[in-house]
Amino acid sequence: MGLKAETRVGKRNTICIPKAMAERVGLRAGMKVLITVEGDRIVMEPLLNPVSLALRGEKYATTSIEEVETISHEEQSRFTENPS
Repeated sequence: MGLKAETRVGKRNTICIPKAMAERVGLRAGMKVLITVEGDRIVMEPLLNPVSLALRGEKYATTSIEEVETISHEEQSRFTENPS
């Protein structure tokens, strides 16, 4: 199944996440998490910032460097050309 641990709920409902679990899901101090209630269970998932998501998230498409460069030039010219 996975890792399991027992921990205690502290003051202000704080919970200490065991290091092995935090490392397993890539959770680090300062990261945001999404907490949901599913029936009688509390589920917590790390919310990845855009950079982390790009590096660790699921990939849906591929883009070549040439495509990025072409789009970059098109967008730059939209802002640098004089309107007529």
